Amino acid sequence: MRPGLALGSVLLLLAAGTVAAVPGRAAPLPERMGDTGGGSQLITAVAARPGATTGRVTWWDRRRDGGWVAAGSAAARFGAKGLVEGARRKQSTFTTPTGLYDLPYAFGIKAVPAGTRYAYRTVTKRSWWCQDNRARAYNRWVEGLPADCRAAESEHLVSYAKQYARALVIGFNYHRPVRGRGAGIFLHVNGRGATAGCVSVPDAAMSRILAWADQRRDPHIAIGTSGGPTAITRY
Repeated sequence: MRPGLALGSVLLLLAAGTVAAVPGRAAPLPERMGDTGGGSQLITAVAARPGATTGRVTWWDRRRDGGWVAAGSAAARFGAKGLVEGARRKQSTFTTPTGLYDLPYAFGIKAVPAGTRYAYRTVTKRSWWCQDNRARAYNRWVEGLPADCRAAESEHLVSYAKQYARALVIGFNYHRPVRGRGAGIFLHVNGRGATAGCVSVPDAAMSRILAWADQRRDPHIAIGTSGGPTAITRY
């Protein structure tokens, strides 16, 4: 076949969509993962290595053909002691749990943003996140602190005006809580530095994520590193 005809054939294949990838260019991150949660939206939070406290959050949409396209990206912060496998995490270690998790609902001190397509709880002066391992409401939002949930072992949500202006609950240790593994892991607005175990992004990015997120599309968040035992592509 003459070179000109070969080139023309490739161009026709590209136009028809039968050539899926350009040699040397990696597929989008969600397409390299074994599991993305089953929905059509995904947030990835990636650090360079387990000891890192910074990285990148990207939010993705799944196309009708099954491929994924990035809808936005922002710098991220992780726990002050880096990241650790979620199943091995221990409470109060200042580590961010790696893994794939759902996002049960959004919340914030600020009122629900107009057009939000997510269940949203507005923080009041009575809103707490119970982190007391002895409490029945361990790793749960409570309105008014229960008698068995010590304030010193919980977060008074309204006290974190900047971080919890708007946030998403990450479903780590949430549906069947294991006491001592950790509580109150969120995707929230940046504070002054690394987090106590959450994932945080700039305020503008958090607003963009909530404007993008659609609970009917079953979004999940995958947290991990770019390589090694906690590589995000394991999920």
